[in-house]
Amino acid sequence: MLWSPRVDPAVLFLEPTPLMLPAMRLAEIDDLSPTKRSPDGDHRLFGSRPDVAQVMLLPEVHPGTALAAVVILDAQALDRIEALTRFVQRWQRRSISPDSRMTAQQRRRFRQMIQAADGWNSGASYREVATVLFGSERVRSEPWETAALREVVIRLVAGGNALIDGGYLKLLRRRRRPSH
Repeated sequence: MLWSPRVDPAVLFLEPTPLMLPAMRLAEIDDLSPTKRSPDGDHRLFGSRPDVAQVMLLPEVHPGTALAAVVILDAQALDRIEALTRFVQRWQRRSISPDSRMTAQQRRRFRQMIQAADGWNSGASYREVATVLFGSERVRSEPWETAALREVVIRLVAGGNALIDGGYLKLLRRRRRPSH
């Protein structure tokens, strides 16, 4: 899946190196798949799941071009630098740092929200959703009408529907402290 660079700060911009310094050349990046051309540049994917980087080769980039990365200085600059670090680690075949925009716990929770919303929107009851997510034994362990698990499932469905309605875009950006 390709994301718009306006939405995902992990999309890397690569352009010709402005100085004649030794730099990585486009031809040195193996496993760089041609994906989509646009007037703004050539969108490509680099690496393999789960550690895929999306790069955008700006129009002046050709196979022998020495490359430089453009880091936009905006509110997502740290996310962009982290994405660049993971890209270089992939290219140098080093161990890849995890994407810190979401914790493992958050990933599990988002997965449950999407599963719950999908079940509910497909006609399953909250109880049926709970049975799929948590098992029939746990659902039967207390009266359903007053069960805490029932409230958990209702919140999961609501959260999943919020993600489906566009809230998923927040997953692409790290949470920020409000500035004072």
